[in-house]
Amino acid sequence: MALTPINPTSWTYAEEYVAEDPVLAAARARAEEVGVAAIGSGGGAALRFLAAVLEARAVVEIGTGTGVSGLWLLRGMRPDGVLTTVDVETEHQRLARESFKDDGIAPQRVRTIAGAALDVLPRLTDGHYDLVFADGDKIEYSAYLDEALRLLRPGGVVAFDNALWHDRVADPAQRDEQTTAIRELVVRIAETEGLVPALLPVGDGLLVAKKVWFPEG
Repeated sequence: MALTPINPTSWTYAEEYVAEDPVLAAARARAEEVGVAAIGSGGGAALRFLAAVLEARAVVEIGTGTGVSGLWLLRGMRPDGVLTTVDVETEHQRLARESFKDDGIAPQRVRTIAGAALDVLPRLTDGHYDLVFADGDKIEYSAYLDEALRLLRPGGVVAFDNALWHDRVADPAQRDEQTTAIRELVVRIAETEGLVPALLPVGDGLLVAKKVWFPEG
């Protein structure tokens, strides 16, 4: 039987299935105030699920924003887990720290690094991280993947937000630079040996891939 497209009512029901509490709502309000497009609740819930399944102790986030995605990630991570989050906007990171404080998250559990992702990521430790989440400059997504593959431990997961990019990626007529960069990333991940990919239709699309573990010997 052919599948029919999900209707808006069902999509909204799925997006709101895991409700946001006042702390997340406040972080999202901060994002709106400074013009940051935070990940939706459906994508956030997926991030929390991934962090929980991985029992993540070390996570890298590219694009701190005001802490919406960071809150979701931290809530799924182990109690001793540390989130390393990178953003060029120091004011956004200040607002994110307010969000984390509102949630009672200990300061030592979050390492905020101000700077361009492609300047910061090369300084992080190879094979140390359980999860890398990217929500930064879309044109740099392929370069983020290169860094993620180095940073992730075997069995770790990389995730990219906005993988459908406002319904533009699936439309071949859309050829602007950002859409093209995301579309090329989607194809690249699907064709890369050693990755197990999935494109989840939550929010604006969440592209995920597991780094395959190859036993030694």
